Amino acid sequence: MSDVNKTVQKWHASFKKGTDFDSWGQLVEAIDEYQILARQLQKEVQSTNLSDFTEEQKKNLGKIATCLEMRSASLQCTQSKEEFKLEDLKKLELIIKNILTYNKEFPFDVQPVPLRKILAPGEEENLELEAEDDAAAGAGSTEAFPPRAPGTLLPRLPSEPRMTLLTIRIEKIGLKDAGQCIDPYMSISVKDMNGVDLNPMQDTPVATRKEDTYIHFSVDVEIQRHIEKLPKGAAIFFEFKHYKPKKRFTSTKCFAFMEMDEIKPGPIVIELYKKPTDFKRKKLQLLTKKPLYLHLHQTLHKDS
Repeated sequence: MSDVNKTVQKWHASFKKGTDFDSWGQLVEAIDEYQILARQLQKEVQSTNLSDFTEEQKKNLGKIATCLEMRSASLQCTQSKEEFKLEDLKKLELIIKNILTYNKEFPFDVQPVPLRKILAPGEEENLELEAEDDAAAGAGSTEAFPPRAPGTLLPRLPSEPRMTLLTIRIEKIGLKDAGQCIDPYMSISVKDMNGVDLNPMQDTPVATRKEDTYIHFSVDVEIQRHIEKLPKGAAIFFEFKHYKPKKRFTSTKCFAFMEMDEIKPGPIVIELYKKPTDFKRKKLQLLTKKPLYLHLHQTLHKDS
């Protein structure tokens, strides 16, 4: 089986898993699956590498990602008037399964999520080299960068008996060039010891307050899994990202992480590491020797 067929098969399995969870009433798991798959599809749509998919197929993948996000939003907000039903989502199963041969009109009038460069760890360096080549060739930087989607923070999960939920308040980050960072935001993800996503990634809104060597976020992030359900060796990652106008993309500047034994109520200060983000935590390099850190505050919610 070719790589592209394996990819499509993996997407289809993920789609089926999400709709199964949804139909069984396991809404938290369904939202997780929908959002992780939507992100994978968006990455393929936005990839600038040589693709196995035609532009039309990419457009359909983008529309499927939009529908997954709409269903996910419907599950999180029961008051939503714009409800996207499970039975409607299930109509897309044949499309994702047969994306390489599907040639009919898309069944819903939706648009792909606006293009935004989503970079895998390490991709920034390649783009920086390409950007320097562009500059040498006299290419200007007047092209408008698509506006970044607003924060994708999720609400707190419903409480469960004897289970603990974690709220992390991102207070501020210390950087020597804090004042020069444009549109800074933080991406938060939960990974197992092999770097595999355990939850959908969340992005904070863009931080607007800068002071000396600090960028202030003052925003709460609800971790989308009960602490007791996190596997041994899991970690919560914080990637600091900012927009580079000369190079026309959003780049990861540094990252930090918190391991399970660091989960306790109250303030915590964690070290910053150089990119690319090492989700397996094997080759870590401190960003600076200066006393600059990520400042967090943790609150645990336990339903007795």
